[in-house]
Amino acid sequence: MPICTPDQYREMIDAAQRGGYAFPAVNVSSVTAINAALRGFSQAKSDGILQILPAAAEMASGATLKNLAVGAIVLADAAHRLAEQHDVRIALHTDHCPPELVESFMLPLIEETARRRANGLNNLFQSHMFDGSKLTMDDNLEQAVPLMKRCAENDILLEVEVGVVAGLDEVTGEIKAADPSFYTTPEDMLRVHDALAPLGRYLLAPSFGNIHGSYKAGSIELRPEILRQGQNALARQRGAQHRFDLVFHGGSSSPLEQVRQAVSYGVVKMNLDSDTQYAFTRPIADHFFTNYRDVLQIDGGMGRKAYYDPRSYLRKAEESMADRVAQACNDLLCAGHTLGRPGNLPTQQLNDETTHGHEHTAAA
Repeated sequence: MPICTPDQYREMIDAAQRGGYAFPAVNVSSVTAINAALRGFSQAKSDGILQILPAAAEMASGATLKNLAVGAIVLADAAHRLAEQHDVRIALHTDHCPPELVESFMLPLIEETARRRANGLNNLFQSHMFDGSKLTMDDNLEQAVPLMKRCAENDILLEVEVGVVAGLDEVTGEIKAADPSFYTTPEDMLRVHDALAPLGRYLLAPSFGNIHGSYKAGSIELRPEILRQGQNALARQRGAQHRFDLVFHGGSSSPLEQVRQAVSYGVVKMNLDSDTQYAFTRPIADHFFTNYRDVLQIDGGMGRKAYYDPRSYLRKAEESMADRVAQACNDLLCAGHTLGRPGNLPTQQLNDETTHGHEHTAAA
Protein backbone atom coordinates (compact mmCIF):
# COMPACT_ATOMS: atom_id res chain seq x y z
CA MET A 1 0.00 0.00 0.00
CA PRO A 2 1.19 3.56 -0.52
CA ILE A 3 2.63 5.46 2.42
CA CYS A 4 -0.37 6.63 4.39
CA THR A 5 -1.91 10.06 3.94
CA PRO A 6 -2.07 12.55 6.83
CA ASP A 7 -5.72 11.57 7.45
CA GLN A 8 -4.81 7.89 7.49
CA TYR A 9 -1.98 8.59 9.91
CA ARG A 10 -4.41 10.22 12.31
CA GLU A 11 -6.74 7.25 11.87
CA MET A 12 -3.86 4.93 12.80
CA ILE A 13 -3.24 6.90 15.99
CA ASP A 14 -6.94 7.01 16.84
CA ALA A 15 -7.24 3.27 16.31
CA ALA A 16 -4.27 2.65 18.60
CA GLN A 17 -5.81 4.84 21.31
CA ARG A 18 -9.14 3.03 21.07
CA GLY A 19 -7.63 -0.42 20.77
CA GLY A 20 -5.03 -0.18 23.52
CA TYR A 21 -1.97 -0.78 21.37
CA ALA A 22 1.00 1.16 19.98
CA PHE A 23 3.11 1.09 16.84
CA PRO A 24 6.84 0.41 16.70
CA ALA A 25 8.63 3.39 15.16
CA VAL A 26 11.67 1.77 13.59
CA ASN A 27 14.75 3.82 12.78
CA VAL A 28 16.16 3.09 9.32
CA SER A 29 19.39 4.22 7.67
CA SER A 30 19.53 2.14 4.48
CA VAL A 31 17.32 0.49 1.89
CA THR A 32 18.08 -2.88 3.50
CA ALA A 33 16.83 -1.61 6.85
CA ILE A 34 13.71 -0.19 5.19
CA ASN A 35 13.01 -3.57 3.61
CA ALA A 36 13.61 -5.30 6.94
CA ALA A 37 11.15 -3.06 8.77
CA LEU A 38 8.51 -3.40 6.06
CA ARG A 39 8.99 -7.16 6.08
CA GLY A 40 8.57 -7.25 9.85
CA PHE A 41 5.38 -5.20 9.78
CA SER A 42 4.03 -7.44 7.02
CA GLN A 43 4.91 -10.57 9.00
CA ALA A 44 2.96 -9.19 11.95
CA LYS A 45 0.14 -7.92 9.70
CA SER A 46 0.52 -4.58 11.43
CA ASP A 47 0.65 -0.97 10.36
CA GLY A 48 3.79 0.80 11.47
CA ILE A 49 6.14 3.78 11.38
CA LEU A 50 9.55 4.23 9.79
CA GLN A 51 11.69 7.05 11.08
CA ILE A 52 14.92 8.70 10.05
CA LEU A 53 17.48 10.34 12.30
CA PRO A 54 19.64 13.25 11.11
CA ALA A 55 22.71 11.00 11.39
CA ALA A 56 21.03 8.35 9.22
CA ALA A 57 20.09 11.00 6.67
CA GLU A 58 23.67 12.28 6.58
CA MET A 59 24.93 8.76 5.97
CA ALA A 60 22.39 8.13 3.22
CA SER A 61 23.58 11.22 1.37
CA GLY A 62 27.14 9.86 1.23
CA ALA A 63 30.24 10.42 3.31
CA THR A 64 31.36 13.28 1.03
CA LEU A 65 28.09 15.17 0.56
CA LYS A 66 26.76 14.89 4.12
CA ASN A 67 23.52 16.68 3.20
CA LEU A 68 20.89 15.81 5.79
CA ALA A 69 17.88 16.89 3.76
CA VAL A 70 19.03 15.09 0.61
CA GLY A 71 19.72 11.89 2.53
CA ALA A 72 16.34 11.98 4.25
CA ILE A 73 14.55 12.54 0.93
CA VAL A 74 16.44 9.61 -0.64
CA LEU A 75 15.39 7.26 2.17
CA ALA A 76 11.83 8.58 2.21
CA ASP A 77 11.46 8.21 -1.55
CA ALA A 78 12.70 4.62 -1.29
CA ALA A 79 10.20 3.93 1.48
CA HIS A 80 7.35 5.40 -0.60
CA ARG A 81 8.24 3.05 -3.47
CA LEU A 82 8.82 -0.06 -1.40
CA ALA A 83 5.79 0.35 0.88
CA GLU A 84 3.54 0.01 -2.16
CA GLN A 85 4.53 -3.65 -2.33
CA HIS A 86 3.21 -4.42 1.15
CA ASP A 87 -0.34 -4.85 2.45
CA VAL A 88 0.03 -2.71 5.57
CA ARG A 89 -0.06 1.03 6.11
CA ILE A 90 3.21 2.79 6.88
CA ALA A 91 3.86 6.34 8.11
CA LEU A 92 7.14 8.24 7.77
CA HIS A 93 8.61 10.29 10.60
CA THR A 94 11.87 12.13 11.28
CA ASP A 95 13.44 11.56 14.68
CA HIS A 96 15.34 13.80 17.12
CA CYS A 97 15.98 17.05 15.29
CA PRO A 98 17.78 19.31 17.78
CA PRO A 99 17.46 23.11 17.51
CA GLU A 100 20.77 23.49 15.69
CA LEU A 101 19.63 21.17 12.84
CA VAL A 102 16.18 22.65 12.23
CA GLU A 103 17.43 24.81 9.36
CA SER A 104 19.36 22.05 7.61
CA PHE A 105 17.10 19.09 8.33
CA MET A 106 13.50 19.71 9.32
CA LEU A 107 12.65 22.89 7.41
CA PRO A 108 13.87 21.64 4.00
CA LEU A 109 11.78 18.50 4.49
CA ILE A 110 8.69 20.54 5.34
CA GLU A 111 9.36 22.57 2.20
CA GLU A 112 9.64 19.37 0.16
CA THR A 113 6.27 18.23 1.49
CA ALA A 114 4.78 21.62 0.61
CA ARG A 115 6.12 21.24 -2.93
CA ARG A 116 4.65 17.76 -3.22
CA ARG A 117 1.29 18.91 -1.91
CA ALA A 118 1.21 21.76 -4.42
CA ASN A 119 1.56 19.11 -7.13
CA GLY A 120 -1.24 16.95 -5.74
CA LEU A 121 1.09 14.39 -4.14
CA ASN A 122 1.09 12.83 -0.70
CA ASN A 123 3.22 14.27 2.10
CA LEU A 124 6.84 13.15 2.07
CA PHE A 125 6.69 12.72 5.87
CA GLN A 126 3.61 12.51 8.06
CA SER A 127 5.34 13.78 11.20
CA HIS A 128 8.57 15.38 12.38
CA MET A 129 10.17 15.49 15.82
CA PHE A 130 11.65 18.60 17.38
CA ASP A 131 13.99 17.66 20.22
CA GLY A 132 14.17 20.65 22.52
CA SER A 133 14.61 18.50 25.62
CA LYS A 134 17.98 20.07 26.47
CA LEU A 135 16.41 23.54 26.51
CA THR A 136 14.51 25.10 29.35
CA MET A 137 10.80 24.46 29.19
CA ASP A 138 10.17 28.07 28.11
CA ASP A 139 12.73 27.89 25.30
CA ASN A 140 11.54 24.43 24.23
CA LEU A 141 7.99 25.67 23.71
CA GLU A 142 9.09 29.00 22.25
CA GLN A 143 10.87 27.14 19.45
CA ALA A 144 8.26 24.39 19.10
CA VAL A 145 5.31 26.73 18.50
CA PRO A 146 6.48 28.21 15.16
CA LEU A 147 7.51 24.74 14.00
CA MET A 148 4.09 23.48 14.95
CA LYS A 149 2.52 26.21 12.82
CA ARG A 150 4.71 25.29 9.84
CA CYS A 151 3.81 21.63 10.24
CA ALA A 152 0.10 22.29 10.66
CA GLU A 153 0.04 24.34 7.47
CA ASN A 154 1.15 21.21 5.62
CA ASP A 155 -0.93 18.66 7.54
CA ILE A 156 2.13 17.31 9.36
CA LEU A 157 2.13 16.27 13.01
CA LEU A 158 4.87 17.61 15.25
CA GLU A 159 6.37 15.49 18.00
CA VAL A 160 8.01 17.23 20.95
CA GLU A 161 10.02 15.88 23.86
CA VAL A 162 9.67 17.20 27.40
CA GLY A 163 12.09 16.17 30.09
CA VAL A 164 15.46 14.48 29.63
CA VAL A 165 15.55 11.02 28.09
CA ALA A 166 18.90 9.80 29.34
CA GLY A 167 21.55 7.73 27.62
CA LEU A 168 24.27 5.38 28.73
CA ASP A 169 27.73 6.77 29.35
CA GLU A 170 29.82 4.86 26.80
CA VAL A 171 32.82 4.84 29.18
CA THR A 172 31.35 4.07 32.58
CA GLY A 173 27.98 2.59 31.60
CA GLU A 174 26.42 4.62 34.40
CA ILE A 175 22.94 6.13 34.32
CA LYS A 176 21.80 8.83 36.73
CA ALA A 177 18.37 7.30 37.04
CA ALA A 178 17.46 9.32 40.12
CA ASP A 179 17.85 12.67 38.37
CA PRO A 180 14.49 14.51 38.69
CA SER A 181 14.81 15.81 35.12
CA PHE A 182 14.31 12.23 33.92
CA TYR A 183 10.66 12.42 35.04
CA THR A 184 8.27 14.84 33.36
CA THR A 185 5.64 16.43 35.57
CA PRO A 186 1.92 16.63 34.76
CA GLU A 187 2.26 20.40 34.92
CA ASP A 188 4.82 20.41 32.10
CA MET A 189 2.65 18.07 30.05
CA LEU A 190 -0.25 20.48 30.46
CA ARG A 191 1.95 23.37 29.33
CA VAL A 192 2.69 21.50 26.11
CA HIS A 193 -1.01 20.90 25.53
CA ASP A 194 -1.94 24.52 26.12
CA ALA A 195 0.79 25.74 23.76
CA LEU A 196 0.30 23.27 20.90
CA ALA A 197 -3.25 21.93 20.96
CA PRO A 198 -4.80 25.19 19.65
CA LEU A 199 -2.52 24.89 16.60
CA GLY A 200 -3.26 21.30 15.62
CA ARG A 201 -2.52 17.72 16.49
CA TYR A 202 0.83 16.81 18.01
CA LEU A 203 2.69 13.92 19.63
CA LEU A 204 4.24 14.20 23.09
CA ALA A 205 7.30 12.30 24.29
CA PRO A 206 7.51 12.78 28.07
CA SER A 207 10.26 11.30 30.18
CA PHE A 208 9.37 8.67 32.76
CA GLY A 209 12.85 7.31 33.48
CA ASN A 210 13.38 5.90 29.99
CA ILE A 211 16.75 6.08 28.23
CA HIS A 212 18.13 5.85 24.72
CA GLY A 213 20.16 2.73 24.02
CA SER A 214 20.20 -0.72 25.57
CA TYR A 215 20.64 -1.25 29.27
CA LYS A 216 20.79 -4.00 31.85
CA ALA A 217 17.68 -4.95 33.79
CA GLY A 218 17.39 -3.01 37.03
CA SER A 219 19.76 -0.22 35.97
CA ILE A 220 16.97 2.33 35.54
CA GLU A 221 13.68 3.10 37.21
CA LEU A 222 10.83 3.36 34.74
CA ARG A 223 7.71 5.05 36.12
CA PRO A 224 4.93 4.56 33.56
CA GLU A 225 2.45 5.85 36.11
CA ILE A 226 3.74 9.35 35.25
CA LEU A 227 1.96 8.97 31.91
CA ARG A 228 -1.30 8.09 33.65
CA GLN A 229 -0.94 11.07 35.96
CA GLY A 230 -0.47 13.37 32.98
CA GLN A 231 -3.49 11.94 31.17
CA ASN A 232 -5.64 12.26 34.28
CA ALA A 233 -4.49 15.86 34.86
CA LEU A 234 -5.35 16.74 31.25
CA ALA A 235 -8.84 15.21 31.46
CA ARG A 236 -9.51 16.77 34.86
CA GLN A 237 -8.30 20.29 34.06
CA ARG A 238 -8.97 20.64 30.31
CA GLY A 239 -11.90 18.28 29.77
CA ALA A 240 -12.48 14.55 29.33
CA GLN A 241 -12.44 14.90 25.53
CA HIS A 242 -8.70 15.65 25.59
CA ARG A 243 -6.03 12.97 25.59
CA PHE A 244 -2.30 12.96 24.92
CA ASP A 245 -0.94 10.94 22.01
CA LEU A 246 2.18 9.75 23.82
CA VAL A 247 5.52 8.50 22.50
CA PHE A 248 7.83 6.11 24.35
CA HIS A 249 11.45 6.98 23.55
CA GLY A 250 14.16 4.44 24.25
CA GLY A 251 11.95 1.37 23.96
CA SER A 252 14.86 -1.05 23.44
CA SER A 253 15.53 -3.39 26.39
CA SER A 254 12.52 -2.12 28.34
CA PRO A 255 10.67 -4.77 30.40
CA LEU A 256 7.57 -6.02 28.58
CA GLU A 257 5.29 -5.48 31.57
CA GLN A 258 6.24 -1.80 31.78
CA VAL A 259 6.05 -1.37 28.01
CA ARG A 260 2.46 -2.59 28.05
CA GLN A 261 1.67 -0.51 31.09
CA ALA A 262 2.90 2.57 29.23
CA VAL A 263 0.79 1.61 26.22
CA SER A 264 -2.25 1.31 28.44
CA TYR A 265 -1.73 4.94 29.49
CA GLY A 266 -1.89 6.29 25.95
CA VAL A 267 1.46 5.54 24.30
CA VAL A 268 0.69 5.13 20.59
CA LYS A 269 4.28 5.08 19.28
CA MET A 270 7.40 3.44 20.72
CA ASN A 271 10.81 4.21 19.22
CA LEU A 272 12.94 1.19 18.42
CA ASP A 273 16.55 1.56 17.31
CA SER A 274 19.19 -0.14 19.46
CA ASP A 275 17.44 -3.52 19.45
CA THR A 276 16.89 -3.48 15.69
CA GLN A 277 20.48 -2.35 15.10
CA TYR A 278 21.69 -5.32 17.10
CA ALA A 279 19.31 -7.68 15.31
CA PHE A 280 20.67 -6.35 12.01
CA THR A 281 24.33 -6.65 12.98
CA ARG A 282 24.29 -9.95 14.88
CA PRO A 283 23.96 -12.28 11.85
CA ILE A 284 26.56 -10.22 9.97
CA ALA A 285 29.04 -10.75 12.81
CA ASP A 286 28.22 -14.44 12.84
CA HIS A 287 28.72 -14.62 9.07
CA PHE A 288 32.19 -13.06 9.29
CA PHE A 289 33.35 -15.01 12.33
CA THR A 290 32.08 -18.30 10.94
CA ASN A 291 33.42 -17.73 7.44
CA TYR A 292 36.59 -15.88 8.38
CA ARG A 293 38.82 -17.42 5.71
CA ASP A 294 36.14 -17.12 3.04
CA VAL A 295 35.47 -13.40 3.44
CA LEU A 296 39.15 -12.37 3.59
CA GLN A 297 41.98 -12.79 1.11
CA ILE A 298 44.52 -14.22 3.55
CA ASP A 299 48.13 -15.08 2.72
CA GLY A 300 47.65 -14.57 -0.98
CA GLY A 301 44.38 -16.50 -1.06
CA MET A 302 41.36 -15.33 -3.00
CA GLY A 303 38.62 -15.88 -0.46
CA ARG A 304 35.20 -16.91 -1.75
CA LYS A 305 33.14 -14.29 -3.53
CA ALA A 306 29.87 -15.87 -2.47
CA TYR A 307 30.80 -15.09 1.14
CA TYR A 308 32.18 -11.56 0.83
CA ASP A 309 29.44 -10.46 -1.54
CA PRO A 310 27.45 -8.02 0.68
CA ARG A 311 24.20 -9.59 -0.48
CA SER A 312 25.13 -12.84 1.26
CA TYR A 313 25.11 -11.27 4.73
CA LEU A 314 22.69 -8.39 4.18
CA ARG A 315 19.94 -10.93 3.42
CA LYS A 316 20.58 -12.46 6.83
CA ALA A 317 20.55 -8.99 8.43
CA GLU A 318 17.21 -8.17 6.79
CA GLU A 319 15.61 -11.39 8.01
CA SER A 320 16.88 -10.97 11.57
CA MET A 321 15.80 -7.32 11.83
CA ALA A 322 12.40 -8.18 10.34
CA ASP A 323 11.86 -10.79 13.05
CA ARG A 324 12.72 -8.22 15.74
CA VAL A 325 10.22 -5.74 14.27
CA ALA A 326 7.53 -8.42 14.21
CA GLN A 327 8.32 -9.22 17.86
CA ALA A 328 7.90 -5.53 18.70
CA CYS A 329 4.47 -5.57 17.07
CA ASN A 330 3.48 -8.47 19.31
CA ASP A 331 4.93 -6.75 22.37
CA LEU A 332 3.00 -3.55 21.61
CA LEU A 333 -0.19 -5.49 20.83
CA CYS A 334 -0.52 -4.03 17.32
CA ALA A 335 0.05 -7.33 15.51
CA GLY A 336 -2.95 -8.03 13.30
CA HIS A 337 -4.06 -4.39 13.29
CA THR A 338 -4.04 -2.74 9.88
CA LEU A 339 -6.02 0.26 8.74
CA GLY A 340 -9.61 -0.75 8.02
CA ARG A 341 -8.95 -4.33 9.10
CA PRO A 342 -8.49 -4.45 12.88
CA GLY A 343 -7.08 -7.65 14.22
CA ASN A 344 -8.34 -9.73 17.08
CA LEU A 345 -8.36 -8.15 20.49
CA PRO A 346 -5.27 -8.94 22.54
CA THR A 347 -5.65 -12.23 24.38
CA GLN A 348 -3.82 -10.97 27.45
CA GLN A 349 -6.21 -9.29 29.86
CA LEU A 350 -4.59 -6.37 31.62
CA ASN A 351 -5.63 -5.53 35.15
CA ASP A 352 -7.83 -2.57 36.05
CA GLU A 353 -4.93 -0.34 37.00
CA THR A 354 -3.15 -0.99 33.72
CA THR A 355 -6.21 -0.31 31.56
CA HIS A 356 -7.24 2.82 33.45
CA GLY A 357 -5.51 5.02 30.88
CA HIS A 358 -7.97 4.19 28.05
CA GLU A 359 -11.11 5.81 29.37
CA HIS A 360 -11.02 8.78 26.98
CA THR A 361 -10.91 9.02 23.21
CA ALA A 362 -8.09 10.76 21.39
CA ALA A 363 -8.34 14.50 20.86
CA ALA A 364 -8.67 15.64 17.27
